[in-house]
Amino acid sequence: MPEMISVEQARDLVLSHVSQLPAETVPVLDAAGRVAAVDLKSDIDISPFAHAAMDGFAMRAAQLQSASPESPVELDVIAEVAAGDTFEGDIPEGACVRIMTGAPLPAAADAVVKYEIVRNVEGDGRPGSRVAFEAPATLRGNVREAGEEARAGEAVVRAGEVINAAGVGFLAGCGVTEVPTPRRPRVAIISIGSELVPPTHVPTAGKIRNSNGYALAAAARAAGALPTMLPIVEDSLEALKVAVLEAVREYDFVVTSGGASDGDFDFIKPCVEQTGELLMTRVNM
Repeated sequence: MPEMISVEQARDLVLSHVSQLPAETVPVLDAAGRVAAVDLKSDIDISPFAHAAMDGFAMRAAQLQSASPESPVELDVIAEVAAGDTFEGDIPEGACVRIMTGAPLPAAADAVVKYEIVRNVEGDGRPGSRVAFEAPATLRGNVREAGEEARAGEAVVRAGEVINAAGVGFLAGCGVTEVPTPRRPRVAIISIGSELVPPTHVPTAGKIRNSNGYALAAAARAAGALPTMLPIVEDSLEALKVAVLEAVREYDFVVTSGGASDGDFDFIKPCVEQTGELLMTRVNM
């Protein structure tokens, strides 16, 4: 065993002795910060229909081919479609439809021009008004196409990926309401040292409060684990062996703090050597 190894070597060594925990199924809202155990797939196209990417007017782009500031093209607003509604009618020559963000693009239209660059000629831009366009429209411009984000049956989150808050929302939109995920590892935190007292105690002469144990538990929780702080263990090889052996029977990981040097009362190394296998002693930070 080398005297000193790098952080990367230490990490690889630890990971080589770790296997994935059994999966459990949680509601999608509880999946934030968790790891997907399987590929998660959408049950529909996302979006299921082509829709307006912004408030504006829908029309056929060819109608505005000649539009310019010097020679604007004027169109009559014949209808209005809001998000959640549809417009199934035809859009005749010389006409357009006012459309809101998220509303389905009428089948007779192939472009959307944003409201801010359209000038009202008559009325307020709503149905019955007449509006002027001073530039050509881009074919399929300002349109989010059906299936642009995901297709039905397509994996939107791969096994092994961490699901974030935005991912939870996307999965909900894909019809995923439950997520198989490896269960959270149970981590035991053992603080070693006859000088330690809990934070609830006022230290007397020669004593200090156990702060490292709390930092380790917080780090484990931040990483997604379920930490448990076990009772402080005095500087005794036998007491440490009992505590470690009990912990490894119940928990997935056991993290200790203290007792790791080469002093007369440091017992981590002999404890590990007598109860398991010592893989490393020093890591070069």
